[in-house]
Amino acid sequence: MLAKFMTAGLVGSALLATVAFAQTPAATTDSAKPATAAAASDTSFQGNWRGSKLVGLSVYNEANESLGSINDLLMDKSGNIKGVVIGVGGFLGVGEHLVALPFDKVKFVTEPIAYTGTAGAGGAAGPRPGSTTTTGAANTATTAATPAKPNPWYPDHAVISATKDQLKAMPEFKYAI
Repeated sequence: MLAKFMTAGLVGSALLATVAFAQTPAATTDSAKPATAAAASDTSFQGNWRGSKLVGLSVYNEANESLGSINDLLMDKSGNIKGVVIGVGGFLGVGEHLVALPFDKVKFVTEPIAYTGTAGAGGAAGPRPGSTTTTGAANTATTAATPAKPNPWYPDHAVISATKDQLKAMPEFKYAI
């Protein structure tokens, strides 16, 4: 009895598989192909940045002083970015002062910041991580690492024309609950 059921199952599977293999796709030319979502994503989004990579991006001023990082992007109902929420100060998010700036006040830069290795406003001296330091008998010279190719999907950092004190003096941005 079990052998009859197994034989019937195998014969049925073989018949269905034969029908599936007998079907051949219709030949289409490139001009006759319908527009698909996969085809649109390959070409139409080149040169656009990923929003997920903008959040967390470091923010500097024109003097290359670190001000904070982008915490959020504010959009209108059409999906257009209208504002940027920047976290200023604090340590690991504790004591951070959030400020919202219009999106057009933020300039995005694809090239890394050029560090000279001299003491900055914060009193920290030394090269940016990833650079190389050459030590001589009489002096220490800092040379920049080989410049990396800019990533087409997100910028290296953001620049605004303000100081950390000016940003901390701005009214704090609070999310409506």
